[in-house]
Amino acid sequence: MEDAEPLVRRLDALGFACALEPMLSLVWLDGPEPDLTDVQALLFTSANGVRGYARRTGRRDRPVYAVGDATATAAREAGFTQVESASGDVYALAELVRARLDPAGGGLLHVAGSKVAGDLAGLLGGAGFALRREALYDALPAGRLSEETATIFRTSDLNGVLFFSPRTARSFVKLLAEAGLVDRCRTVDAFCLSPAVAEAARAYGDQGVTPWRSVRVAPRPEQDALLGLLPKTD
Repeated sequence: MEDAEPLVRRLDALGFACALEPMLSLVWLDGPEPDLTDVQALLFTSANGVRGYARRTGRRDRPVYAVGDATATAAREAGFTQVESASGDVYALAELVRARLDPAGGGLLHVAGSKVAGDLAGLLGGAGFALRREALYDALPAGRLSEETATIFRTSDLNGVLFFSPRTARSFVKLLAEAGLVDRCRTVDAFCLSPAVAEAARAYGDQGVTPWRSVRVAPRPEQDALLGLLPKTD
């Protein structure tokens, strides 16, 4: 919800009428202050990782490498002064870290949730980096669609759905199926941040492919690129 609200405000300003349907709710995990001994940099793959870190400690004395611009913005707002954005996915983040850092300079701390997408440790381990992941929050999937969203689908008063991760796309399609609304996707476009997200949005259990009117993929895994797929408003 916290991540989605700024996006909804932006879409409203662009002239789109929006409905918000969070697929995840956060549970912050308690624990000690993260150990930064021999850590040369912090890696964040979500804004929630930044928030989780800020809840545990006031230390801002390590450079930050963020997966995307929204995560980098969250890090700056949390008080970090050395922040670089990979403006992409975990592959782009790994490439940025390899280009900027030396494995001999110390380890890396990846602050994330209990579930992560992509193998960041594997991507960097092959280049000689020692990466430790610390889970500071858990993201719990939604149990059902809100009545507002179900009604929008039933009345066909919807043109498109924006998907930002494979996990949330799979969850949304699952909840649509449980509500008996998958067939209503025939008049709706799916706008997806990456090919992996699009694959998840298409999947419909063991029964085949979700019948979206179209599935469109952003040319780059960035919010601006995704919004560039949307039709122009008058």
